[in-house]
Amino acid sequence: MEALSIIKDEHRNLWRIATSLERVIEDMEKTGEVDHVFLGSVFDYLEQFVDNFHHPKEDAFLFRLLRQRSSEAAQVLDRLEADHGRAPGNLKGLREQLAATVSRQQPAADLSAALRQYLKGMEEHIRIEEKEAFPLASRALTADDWKEIDAAFLNNADPVFGTQAQAEFRELYHRIASLAPVSVGLGGSSAGELQPAAGVLLSVSGLESSYGRIKALKGLSLEVRRGETVALVGANGAGKTTFLRSLSGVQPMSAGKIVFDGEDISRLRSDMRMRRGICQSPEGRQVFGPLSIEDNLRLGAYTQPKTQVEGDLEKIFAMFPILKEKRKLPAGTLSGGQQQMLAIGRALMGRPKLLLLDEPSMGLAPLLVEEVFNVVKTLKAQGMSIILAEQNAFSALAIADRGYVLETGNITLTGSGRELIEDEQVRAAYLGM
Repeated sequence: MEALSIIKDEHRNLWRIATSLERVIEDMEKTGEVDHVFLGSVFDYLEQFVDNFHHPKEDAFLFRLLRQRSSEAAQVLDRLEADHGRAPGNLKGLREQLAATVSRQQPAADLSAALRQYLKGMEEHIRIEEKEAFPLASRALTADDWKEIDAAFLNNADPVFGTQAQAEFRELYHRIASLAPVSVGLGGSSAGELQPAAGVLLSVSGLESSYGRIKALKGLSLEVRRGETVALVGANGAGKTTFLRSLSGVQPMSAGKIVFDGEDISRLRSDMRMRRGICQSPEGRQVFGPLSIEDNLRLGAYTQPKTQVEGDLEKIFAMFPILKEKRKLPAGTLSGGQQQMLAIGRALMGRPKLLLLDEPSMGLAPLLVEEVFNVVKTLKAQGMSIILAEQNAFSALAIADRGYVLETGNITLTGSGRELIEDEQVRAAYLGM
């Protein structure tokens, strides 16, 4: 089912573009000015990649075989294929409205409304594919079906990460990245309403871990849903780092069960857990100081196919331009904030399904702390599943969907981020209120 991974990666690229497009729309509505160069680049990408490549592949292979295998498919696929059919015309209409706005023949408000409508349609289309079509395909299609589908998608693969990435698609994507008001992938303040598929990604029950005779974790149980940001807050020694290390496999667990993406991984080695998509940015950053920035990033991708590393590097450099500028320098020459960017980028090079961030703001100046949390906000907006362990409880809970309060190896409180911020016990103990 490699094709589904490719399509989901492509969806994530669309979410990243939507993040910047939302910012452009907001600026347009405030100032009345139109960034026609950026919008033209987005339209080029949508036309050449989405309409001419992505949609036809789905129709010709995935949807065709799914119709043959499942009587339930027609109701879902009829709508999706109708969207595909309308897409070129919708994009042509946007180009015409852009031209009319630039020539002052129509107000910018009309274009911004049309763009918002387009994003809303894209959001709904992605949601139907990921919540309805893909689960149905996973149940209904045979191994031979997937072999045919995967061969088709891998033959002419994803423009950013594929094994035979086409240079023109990659150029289009990076043109958008260079023209965007914020980095495509990181730095945006919002990604609109685009949300990933629901469902439990991680389930932990009765987790225990010890350092010698000292029990650091005393039967922790929690879950993380797909696309959710979960905050772990607590004082030093509460067990936050031990819990993340136990998830990634570098800290032995003495009891309990970890189920990740439907698989019991309790006995898997740390490298096998990373291969399944659990990637960690550790406390204190722990970059390899003598090695170059680029080599640090390449180490993050050591479990990934070599053919995709160059494309992934370009993605990280688009996210963190300062790392590209200094890519040949030793990582030890970076500032604390830049090393934190590198540590996060190194984790992202492993293509995480679940990103573990351990004290990402530790030791940073207030302005850099804000930058780091903006990074987390944008990863969240992209739909990435994140566990964020932080002493900076207010900032962590403010962006979290849910939170857990740890005290001496036990979970003492849980709730939504807002509920915990408003809890008197949490406010007194962790927020200084």
